[in-house]
Amino acid sequence: MCGIVGIIGRQPAAPVLLEGLARLEYRGYDSAGVAVLGRSGLRVHKAEGRVAHLSATLPKRFAGTVGIGHTRWATHGEPSDRNAHPHTDASGRLALVHNGIIENADALRDQLPAGTELRSETDTEVLAHLIAAQDAADLEERVRMALRLVEGAYGIAVIDARQPDRIVVARNGSPVLLAIGAREMLVASDAAAVVRHTDQVVHLDDGELAVVAADGYRTSTLDGEPTAKAPETSSVSATALDLGGHPHHMHKEIHEQPEAVERALRGRVEHRFATAHLGGLELTPKDVLALRRVKVLGCGSAYYAGLYGAGLVEALARIPADAETASEHRYRNPIIEPDTLYVAVSQSGETIDTLAAVQEVQRKGGTVIGIVNTPGSTIARACGSGIFLHAGHEVSVTSTKTFTSTGVAFALLALLLGRTRDLGPAAGRRLLDGLAALPDAIRAALATEDEVAAAAKAIAGAESAFFIGRVRGFHAALEGAQKLKEVSYVHAEAYPAAELKHGPLALISPEIPTVAVVPDDELWEKNMGSLAEIRARRGPLVVVTDSDRDVAEALAVLRVPRTEPELAPLLLGVPLQLLAYHAAVHLGRDVDKPRNLAKSVTVE
Repeated sequence: MCGIVGIIGRQPAAPVLLEGLARLEYRGYDSAGVAVLGRSGLRVHKAEGRVAHLSATLPKRFAGTVGIGHTRWATHGEPSDRNAHPHTDASGRLALVHNGIIENADALRDQLPAGTELRSETDTEVLAHLIAAQDAADLEERVRMALRLVEGAYGIAVIDARQPDRIVVARNGSPVLLAIGAREMLVASDAAAVVRHTDQVVHLDDGELAVVAADGYRTSTLDGEPTAKAPETSSVSATALDLGGHPHHMHKEIHEQPEAVERALRGRVEHRFATAHLGGLELTPKDVLALRRVKVLGCGSAYYAGLYGAGLVEALARIPADAETASEHRYRNPIIEPDTLYVAVSQSGETIDTLAAVQEVQRKGGTVIGIVNTPGSTIARACGSGIFLHAGHEVSVTSTKTFTSTGVAFALLALLLGRTRDLGPAAGRRLLDGLAALPDAIRAALATEDEVAAAAKAIAGAESAFFIGRVRGFHAALEGAQKLKEVSYVHAEAYPAAELKHGPLALISPEIPTVAVVPDDELWEKNMGSLAEIRARRGPLVVVTDSDRDVAEALAVLRVPRTEPELAPLLLGVPLQLLAYHAAVHLGRDVDKPRNLAKSVTVE
């Protein structure tokens, strides 16, 4: 992990590689490198740190029209120059970049020729030597033979000075795409790397290999059987990668949420029957009536959105529903029920644990739909049906607009299921009215940014923070704590408010602030009781609410407009995003690229 880019054509490769790597920085990484084939053979340059440092230290004479590049997120071996990709074989003529984890790397080391010297701690270098050691003259065949010995996930690109007219790429569990340019071809792990050059892309499937030349490509299986791959138009636009006048992509994407919600709703509202129209689901009314359970699978923010979604399904459709982390579900030998609808949630559509959970459910005969933001992604193609978010490309590692858009998608799904079953038209119209008003309500919430920024300074000064809420408020509190810890590095934990007295209350002190998410609902008085317990122990309070009622003795009360109770967590989440953002800015964090994190988690 984490980003791959390559080019073969007529223009100098190094500038294209560096530009592509810069556009992949949002994915998170700790080192970077490039390899170029020119008249003098193969040249490699790599360095720990940012792409800007790699570019600044690039030798002046680094010519060639064929090359590959990589940003690395450390898995095997610490961040360092020697562990950075590309890795080469002993002869220095073959170079390889790799996303994923080779699970049998230790066993493969024992199969390398005697005397092979490994210069890094990585599993990737083992693969470079393994390819070079295969008894075949053609690079494609050597790659094919080596990959048959590999266990684990990989997305790779390989070049060889002995065959400078090609790049060989392959995929198993980690995304690789081909991009068709004008008298040139590019390869990448993400369309963002090539969006300035072309919007015509070909997505490889697991178990596929491609030989890429300047004038075209051909694809096949690892067994050598040809496959037919047609280009499609990428949904990633070049303007989506620009800051648009904002200081950070996270700030831009928080402020893009009203428009993202409008896109998520467009064409999906059926006013006549007070329901949702979700043509991508392929669920008939008979299918819906046969459902006995809904189970949501996701990781990180997608899992928290799934908890919210499961609550909506139960409330509106009266179908038992729950959410589980996909990373746990895939390993616990789950019981897959034929009358359960499984919902896989992934912003990128490439999350390896979620993909594995989808495959396990499908292997056992279950029905899975996807909620993803990336058309053409692996999970989208694996599920075959589902809901696209249309949130637009999200650059910051920290999810904001995709989280909110996922919540809207769940609201539409729950409404559709509910109206097919027991939810009346009046309740359906009420929810549709709430969804229609949501973009303007988010705009109003964003207008309070100065107040949120002032409150963030108090949070930024703490070593730890609690987030609490009840029922709907708890769903927002979970995501709020996630945002704060991942972008500001302030330790944060979320608890149901009633659980404070069952342990966490022991940690309440003047040094640990609590962010309380308090919707103006039937649990208001219960929540006020929890706040009183915190005040009694001199715990600082920041309250996020949609009520105009007085809240005593709080550092700050951050108010958002009223909305329908089912949608309140989405609106209450907006100040929590801004709170995390401004805490991170106050602390001088790398907001868009938090340490140790990656945007698309394609390894276990």
